[in-house]
Amino acid sequence: MYDSFSADYDRFVNWPARLPAELPFIEGQLQGVGAHRVLDAACGTGMHTIALARQGYEVVGADLSAGMIERAQANARAAGVDARFEAVGFGDLAAWAGTGFGAVLCLGNSLPHLLTPADLAAALADFAACLCPGGLLLIQSRNFDAVLARGERWMEPQAHREGNMEWLFVRFYDFEPDGTLIFNVMTLRRKRKGDWDQQVATTRLWPLRQAELVDALQAAGFEGIACWGDMRGNPFDLESSGNLVVICRLAD
Repeated sequence: MYDSFSADYDRFVNWPARLPAELPFIEGQLQGVGAHRVLDAACGTGMHTIALARQGYEVVGADLSAGMIERAQANARAAGVDARFEAVGFGDLAAWAGTGFGAVLCLGNSLPHLLTPADLAAALADFAACLCPGGLLLIQSRNFDAVLARGERWMEPQAHREGNMEWLFVRFYDFEPDGTLIFNVMTLRRKRKGDWDQQVATTRLWPLRQAELVDALQAAGFEGIACWGDMRGNPFDLESSGNLVVICRLAD
């Protein structure tokens, strides 16, 4: 999905609004543990990596999608930032990036792409292997407790314009009998007022609930687990929060 979506991903995300809203929270967490070396796991097109590098952090970015990494490298060149990116997925991060990181970031609803508890456990063990003792793990996912309780199928459409081109992005879930979700992104584009072209990309998700994630983190050796409702530090509410943001530290 993400190789085909990578060309439009930075049109889909409103980075000029998102980064200023999220970076104060992220940097506050990094400063709270004195983290300077940061691994951005599932970095997508690298915008968080680049923003943190500009702030003086030593950051590397990894993503399973080669298309996303190609965009991240182009974004870094355009920004004049010397950042290291590689197409590496969960489970192989420590072997590629090494150990001793002060923090690992896993943003953008990435963990739910792992479809079994065993896959989740392996990814969290990989995060732990990358971290120094007491290192920070920051996870951002959707609040799937609320999604499942409400049968919340549709997400708010996103729109973007460049010159005489226009894009619309429509996201929705299909609820599968086995409890997984099919995540669909329909991209519509047109030139001036011409006909719309459309493309649909899909992937399967495990709608990871808060209790499941907390239990898995504890089993992986993380402690001090705190949950927030968004990347601005608002309280987490199981029934209404749009996001589940989890902060924890690797046990010493």
